[in-house]
Amino acid sequence: MSRRPAHVTSGPYAPPVPRTTLTVTSADGARLYAEIHGPEHAPAVVLAHGWTCSTAFWAPVVRDLAADHKVVVYDQRGHGRSPAPGPAGHSTHALADDLVAVLEAALEPGERAVVGGHSMGGMTIMAAAERPQLRERAAAALLCSTGSADLPAESRVFALRSPQGRRLAHRLMLRSRAPLGPVSPLAKRALKYATMGKGSTAEQIEACARIVHACPAGVRARWGTVLAGLELTGGVSRLEMPTAVIAGTADRLTPLVHARRMASVLPDFRGLTELPGLGHMTPIEDPGAVCGRLRALVQDHLRVPGTDAAAAPAEAPRGERQKKEETA
Repeated sequence: MSRRPAHVTSGPYAPPVPRTTLTVTSADGARLYAEIHGPEHAPAVVLAHGWTCSTAFWAPVVRDLAADHKVVVYDQRGHGRSPAPGPAGHSTHALADDLVAVLEAALEPGERAVVGGHSMGGMTIMAAAERPQLRERAAAALLCSTGSADLPAESRVFALRSPQGRRLAHRLMLRSRAPLGPVSPLAKRALKYATMGKGSTAEQIEACARIVHACPAGVRARWGTVLAGLELTGGVSRLEMPTAVIAGTADRLTPLVHARRMASVLPDFRGLTELPGLGHMTPIEDPGAVCGRLRALVQDHLRVPGTDAAAAPAEAPRGERQKKEETA
C-alpha cells in the first residue's frame, strides 16, 4: 500500500484508529485500502469519499457514528492508501466495481448497510445503481454534496457570465495537473473559496487542505477528467432504494441545482436537507447534520441486530425539503 496520507493528527478532524483494516481487491485487480470502525455487530454504514479526498475526510462522521455503528470507510482508487490504477482504470464503472467489492469484503454474509457518498462518492453510488450486489447489500443511501451530470456547466467556482466560458474554465480546472504545492495561507484561502462556506473555521480549512493537497496531481487530473464528462442521470433514476440528499446552499463545486435535480428523479426519494451557508465539504463543515441523516436512514430502513424488523419509517414524503436552520 502507498504511504500514509497527510491529515491533521489531533482534534475532532483527526482520523480515529480503526478496529481493523482490509485490503480489498476490485474486479480489475485494483487494491483498495479499507477500515472498519465501531462495534462488530452494530448496524453498518459504508462511506465513500469524494474527489481528491481519503478516508481521513470522514473523521468527524466516523468518530460520531462508531459509538454505536459499524462504520466502513475506504480510499477510492489512487487516493489515500489505495494505489493508482493504469489509465484504463479511471471510470465510473470502476468506481462501481470498487464499491461492491468493499461491500462484499467488509460485510458479513447476509449483512446489509446504509451507504453514504460525498461528491465523487455519491457518484459512485449512482454508478452502481443497477448492480445486484448494491441492491442486495444496501438498505438505503445518502447522497451528500454531489451531482449526476453537467458539472462544468453548473459549477460556480469561476463566476463567468458566459455559459461557454464558465464550462471551459471548469473543465480546465477539473483536468489540471498543476501541483497544489504546500499548504500555505494562500492555498487555504483558495481552497476555502472554492469548496467551503464563509463560516468555515480555521480548523476545518486546515483539515480539508491537508487532505486535498495530499492527492497526487496525476490522480486528481485523471479523476477530474472523468468528472468533467460525467453523465449518471440514468443511474440516479434507477437507484431503487430509500435515498436522502444533503447539500450546502453555498456549494460552488456542485451547486444546489444538482441536489434538486436528483430529488426530482430518485425513485424512492426521502428528503433533501439544505444546509444554509455551507459549501461543498459538508461532512467536515457540519458532521452533525450528515450523521443525523445517516442515523435516520439506519433507524428507518436497516434491520437492527436482535430485532425482527427495522423501525417504522418516519421520513418526509417524496419531494419535501428539510431545511436546517442557520445557527448564529
